[in-house]
Amino acid sequence: MPDYMFQLESRLSPEQRAAMVRIQELAAESGANVYLVGGAVRDLVSGMSIRDLDFTVEGNPTRIVHELEKGGAKVTRHDDSQRSAELVLSGEVDASIASAREDIYARPGAKSETRFSTIMEDLRRRDFSINAIAISLNPNSRGLLLDPTNGLADLERREIRALSIHSFTNQPVRLLRALRYEARMGFKMESRTRDWFNLALERELQTTISPEDAGSEFRQVAREEKPGAVLKAWETSKLLGVVNQTLEKRHPDYDAINRIFRVREDMVSAGLRPRLFAPVTIAILGKLKDSERKSVLGKMGFPAAELRAVQEVEAESLKVVKLLTGPKTASPHDAYAFLEKAPLDLLAYILAESNNGKAVAKIRMYFSKWKPMRQALPGVSAELEALGMPRGPKFDKVVEDFFQLQLLGRARKPEDHAKILRKLSGIKELPKKPEEKKKPEKGKKKGELSGRGTPPAATGPVTPPKIEPHRMAPGKSGPAEKAKTKVKSKKK
Repeated sequence: MPDYMFQLESRLSPEQRAAMVRIQELAAESGANVYLVGGAVRDLVSGMSIRDLDFTVEGNPTRIVHELEKGGAKVTRHDDSQRSAELVLSGEVDASIASAREDIYARPGAKSETRFSTIMEDLRRRDFSINAIAISLNPNSRGLLLDPTNGLADLERREIRALSIHSFTNQPVRLLRALRYEARMGFKMESRTRDWFNLALERELQTTISPEDAGSEFRQVAREEKPGAVLKAWETSKLLGVVNQTLEKRHPDYDAINRIFRVREDMVSAGLRPRLFAPVTIAILGKLKDSERKSVLGKMGFPAAELRAVQEVEAESLKVVKLLTGPKTASPHDAYAFLEKAPLDLLAYILAESNNGKAVAKIRMYFSKWKPMRQALPGVSAELEALGMPRGPKFDKVVEDFFQLQLLGRARKPEDHAKILRKLSGIKELPKKPEEKKKPEKGKKKGELSGRGTPPAATGPVTPPKIEPHRMAPGKSGPAEKAKTKVKSKKK
């Protein structure tokens, strides 16, 4: 059986790993059982990048959420009735925490009644089998995989299977979600699930999707790695109008989406993990007029913080461009210091949409040259330590001065590092030791061959060189004859 806990810890980013450890600690302190569930486990098993961490607690997670807030976490959405919260944890880690529950429907399609329950009941009430898998984070069962609906088999078959014939009837928003998973993961709906999906469309259940539920799915698309593919799948199935009729009429701006995602690829290559929700949302709505865009966003039920971020992208980006082209960032030192603190989503938006060549050039320099040089400073520190300088304030200043030289285009060649570090630190180069004269080897007589050129010992009779029959080809003079010829020519 695979060691899922080892896989999980090796696949998470350091920030995600720290967030998971903290939540385990808080759950243990409150005496609650906690599990990693849903998308994180699905993406772990399928080999995809783990974007969000979703936790389910057997009990009330309110105390855990409060403690996380004290530690600096931001709660972006809170639902008291469901005992659930969405958060951004330290290191820009997206997470959610909810109570284990089951949904009881008096009849298919009716409003559900929530009952707080066990983790196994919580997994069985979910939408698709691939989302109904959990990993225990509790001390006595840490790493135990829970899969009551056989979701692992569906992951292997690359299929999306609904857990009930009433799955789309009870929650029609799952129509949008099923297509989103198909586009993101390259999976196909299992045959019965496809039949239920088509039946739901025939019954026009999509018209009953609430604006809030549709907005929630749209928010997820803005976080996808393939938002264009999801939106095209919605358009093909005539479901984009369910999200918003104006967007269906104007169509998403696929060119703008492609531009922002080319920038995202460059940022990821530079070792960054940008959160581009706001720029991607702006790109999707790129063909809408300002008034239309405000109307669309207002109907989708975005949390206040996310709505504000989307609405301010363009204005805040203009401020960044103005500063990058002004005197305050004229020097590489000042430009780097400013860009180091600038929000990544704004920098990505400028790279994708701005026509200001000066600002774009500085941002590209930051990502392609300045940021990698900064990330390589631990190696410079090791070189300085090897030269004999102890760590401390002066040590840190030398490393920082070295980096400032690199910003100016100097100290970039590895072979120059030691010389420049010595100059900055005042460490003088040790004088070279004089070379010792080699003493003649004992036991050798004048004219005796050295050991290096000694021919191997003969194993049989040796023919003297002067009578070797096959030493030279016929018709050519030998060494002795050549020597005599040279002597005669001199006499002439």
